[in-house]
Amino acid sequence: MYLGLDLGTSGIKALLIDDGQAIIGSGHGSLDVSRPHHGWSEQDPAEWVRACREAIAELRAAHAREFAAIKGIGLSGQMHGATLLDAADAVLRPCILWNDTRSFAEAAKLDADPRFRKLTGNIVFPGFTAPKLAWVKANEPSIFAKVAKVLLPKDYLRFWLTGEHMSEMSDSAGTSWLDVEKRRWSPELLAATELDEKHMPALVEGTERAGGLRAELASEWGVNAGIPVAGGAGDNAASACGMGTVGEGHAFVSLGTSGVLFAANASYLPNPQSAVHTFCHALPATWHQMGVILSATDSLNWLSNITGKTAGELTGELGDALKTPGGVTFLPYLSGERTPHNDAAIRGAFVGLEHESHRAALTQAVLEGVAFAFRDSLEALRSAGTTLQRVTAIGGGSRSRYWLKTIATALGIPVDVPADGDFGAAFGAARLGLIAASGADPLSVCTAPAVAATIEPEQALAVAFEDAYKRYRALYPAIRATM
Repeated sequence: MYLGLDLGTSGIKALLIDDGQAIIGSGHGSLDVSRPHHGWSEQDPAEWVRACREAIAELRAAHAREFAAIKGIGLSGQMHGATLLDAADAVLRPCILWNDTRSFAEAAKLDADPRFRKLTGNIVFPGFTAPKLAWVKANEPSIFAKVAKVLLPKDYLRFWLTGEHMSEMSDSAGTSWLDVEKRRWSPELLAATELDEKHMPALVEGTERAGGLRAELASEWGVNAGIPVAGGAGDNAASACGMGTVGEGHAFVSLGTSGVLFAANASYLPNPQSAVHTFCHALPATWHQMGVILSATDSLNWLSNITGKTAGELTGELGDALKTPGGVTFLPYLSGERTPHNDAAIRGAFVGLEHESHRAALTQAVLEGVAFAFRDSLEALRSAGTTLQRVTAIGGGSRSRYWLKTIATALGIPVDVPADGDFGAAFGAARLGLIAASGADPLSVCTAPAVAATIEPEQALAVAFEDAYKRYRALYPAIRATM
């Protein structure tokens, strides 16, 4: 048996698989986010431990015999969080999370230093870890002076599990301190925030052992002490391991609250000016690129709240046959946008409204607007040298076949729908735990799920969608100029 632990923003999932990768069961522990000031987003690391204990307890209660047979553990987690420890490994302050924007000024200052984009391959976003430490230094200098270790959220869980200060490449690539091509900490980037390598955890690949389970926890859980804990992965890289998106040209489109177009790469292909994320993958000698849109299903949920209709009712009004884009265009920038604009201030808009613009027309425009935002990410990946032939759809929005037809036609490539199953970050983490414990070939473990259906682009509407995309692209600078 192999255990995957995924530390999300709203909870921790514990997933148990056997050596044939069949899912045995899962447990969950809930988390809340503290927002003491505008733009702040924090969690107490002690709450992660509490939630992890709850998830493990639920899993053990239902599958005690299987749980006792665990031979490996893998970790996944929310990226970019700054967990600060003193010399006695005590937590100095609540963790500053990925969606905290207080360090926007510090991020802009670091990004103006050309070394950051050159060595990390990425813009320094306010959500990344390095600008958070710059903010702490400027605003909480007494705390900064006591910092002995900076850990990412899942790596604090590892510290609790193993007593080790360790991390891996995919999560560390989102700190703005990693030389992403060479897969090692950059002394000069650390020095730019008045830190050095002694403040950082040791690095391994996501498939390698990164500590063993402490005897106290092993006794408490009824398992063997020293069980290998894999390096693991950041949440999107872990999901990619769960989806089998690990080889050159493999890609998935995630229709969740936010949206991600994720592509695996066999080489380092940065393109920071397009706001594409270029990170190390969880597998050795592999990288990945991500285009990120901030409001995917969130856009449809917003319309649902406004109209009083569920998301399913709204999409159901469109029927099955894909329609020609209408005169209404929707910009899905409800909370700003990441790729390709890196614009936290931009906001969404409906353009082209008329008396005949009924509810279904607005729903159609929302689905098309999100699809065109994914097209923006596809074009950004192309400009970085990555050409995709097809993508696999995951996330709650992928239940709408109409939306998948819209995305396939907007991107001009087929969209595969996987067979039923759980292929998320916890499953990917469990796979990494299996690899670290057994020494299995990563590519033989991280395979893709069976394809239940393939959604092909509607070729008859290709020209109409291309024209609609051009209108969409022209609207961003026009809207931006009014803000």
